[in-house]
Amino acid sequence: MQHADPAHTRPVSVWPPVPPGAESPVIPDAAPPVRVTLSDGSMHWLVSRYADVRTVLSDSRFSADDQHPGFPRLIPLPPLPGGLSFLRMDPPRHDVLRRVLTPRFTVRRIEALRPAVERTAEELLDGMERGGPPADLVQAFALPLASRTLCELLGVPYRDHAMFQEHSTNVVATDTDPDTATASFTVLEEYLAELVEEKRARPTDDLIGAALAQQESAALTDEDVVALARLMLIAGHETTANMISMSVLTLVRHPERAAALRGAPELLRPAVEELLRYLAVVRDGIARVATERVRLGGQVIEAGEGVVVSLQSANHDAAAFPDAAELDLGRDARGHVAFGYGVHQCIGQALARVQLQIALTALLRRFPRLRGTVAPEDLAFREFSVVVGPRSLPVAW
Repeated sequence: MQHADPAHTRPVSVWPPVPPGAESPVIPDAAPPVRVTLSDGSMHWLVSRYADVRTVLSDSRFSADDQHPGFPRLIPLPPLPGGLSFLRMDPPRHDVLRRVLTPRFTVRRIEALRPAVERTAEELLDGMERGGPPADLVQAFALPLASRTLCELLGVPYRDHAMFQEHSTNVVATDTDPDTATASFTVLEEYLAELVEEKRARPTDDLIGAALAQQESAALTDEDVVALARLMLIAGHETTANMISMSVLTLVRHPERAAALRGAPELLRPAVEELLRYLAVVRDGIARVATERVRLGGQVIEAGEGVVVSLQSANHDAAAFPDAAELDLGRDARGHVAFGYGVHQCIGQALARVQLQIALTALLRRFPRLRGTVAPEDLAFREFSVVVGPRSLPVAW
């Protein structure tokens, strides 16, 4: 994505390439809304200032419905009605579908899962310890912790994790060709549709089972239930696994900060909020389209014009976070927008927080000398994905 105005000479990208060894992606400076061109040649507005981002994400004049003409296409997946469930819907239908899942993601409900997530983390670390160093933290710990937790919550067999991880990755990769992305989307749809039928015949107390139990009261079609499960499957493990990996990479590169957290566990929760703000692992932005004329940040956005919101830039806006380029684990970063803002704010944020807290606490306690075994500049990052993260993270202890 580059400025459409030739007067601008510095390219702006919502998916900047990750420099070798980076602990955070290249993040455009927060600035007034500017016209940009996507890789498909379409022109939209880039919104990057913290206040403007919160306005767009909370103002009903900006629609999340990707069926609207002018909606920005940030991934190669074609517009499929209801394909990403309530993520691509506006109220009131958005609210109906979201309420189906909300009881499963309350802070109280998620806190009740903490012992199970802790057990999973310890089992994975046991396996790392038995195998001995070096180990790939991504494959040995971050990805299975996120996937196993999500599978249990959804009611998806973990034995199928390799399949759904592959196809989820295809869907969120920005360099996947549309045919491949659509094929992967279809595979997930067929897999989940079969699972839904199994759970209809034998009801279960999991997220899919809960959705089926509300089909009549919420007027859900089978397609709605499949779309809800697919959204959680695609979004749930990619973001958390990469956030764990990027957080560990940051801490092993700053051992003094890791030591401070190890010596004062009570600092872990605020540290997680700062890591969420600082790392900004969701890098493709959030797409919206204006449904009427809106004045924002000194610019006029006409009805039908697309808007891309940069969560990264908003989280690094010095007007909201002084010395925003600095990682300050003691900062009160709770106002960050790493999980979005407004009615579409990530429904799974409480679960993500718990998993991050548990993962970092367990790693710091079990492996006080945890370190990377590959020079930062030699690490390979996922450069063409909506989520930042290392492809592998070799560590020793």
